[in-house]
Amino acid sequence: MSGHSKWHNIQGRKNAQDAKRGKIFQKISRELYMAAKSGGPDPDSNPQLRLMMDKARSANMPKDNIKRAIDKASGANGADYEEITYEGYGPAGVAFLVHTLTDNRNRTASAVRADFSHNGGSLGESGSVSFMFDRKGYIAIVREGLDADEDQMFEDVIDAGADDLQTDDDVFEIYTDPKAFPEVRDALQKKYELASAELTMVPKTTVEVPDDKLEKVQRLIDHLEDEDDVSEVYTSAEF
Repeated sequence: MSGHSKWHNIQGRKNAQDAKRGKIFQKISRELYMAAKSGGPDPDSNPQLRLMMDKARSANMPKDNIKRAIDKASGANGADYEEITYEGYGPAGVAFLVHTLTDNRNRTASAVRADFSHNGGSLGESGSVSFMFDRKGYIAIVREGLDADEDQMFEDVIDAGADDLQTDDDVFEIYTDPKAFPEVRDALQKKYELASAELTMVPKTTVEVPDDKLEKVQRLIDHLEDEDDVSEVYTSAEF
């Protein structure tokens, strides 16, 4: 693991994401639709749909919105979406992975390419960046008010089947193999309140962004996240 705190990056961007809540709901609805379309509308037999429903709840998405997106997948005239990942570099040499869900790959490619070129970055070839990231399950447990020290947490995390525990003054951060993530999450959820639980892409090494590049890197992230077809933006930036 790189040793940096993903939680601090999450917290640092939370307010900006809250301001885009309507658009976030729209994107999650699309992901729910895709999960239900490919694996069926029953979350008990569709692990991907369960993960997307957890994501929707974490974003405080209304139950009616969740149900509507899943019900829509059972219809005959739904949109035909495909998942495409774009790779590139931003200012200060920060690596970017941009996951999209689109029904028009030409529109999406044009928008992502423009965001990179207009914000000091460059779009790369497939495989140019992805090798710098690992797919991981990620769980965060805030330490404030928690009746467990680091030794107790380590024991519980290992018993749950996780791979790694990182700690700082604010939070415990747990990383898991993607396949083990649902079981680890469910085991820890019985004992602790989870502040975050998701499948994510974790950089093997991070780039500490110099002060004169911070605004440019953040602007590129903001522009990409604002695209309707972009579902997730992962970077190697350490803010």
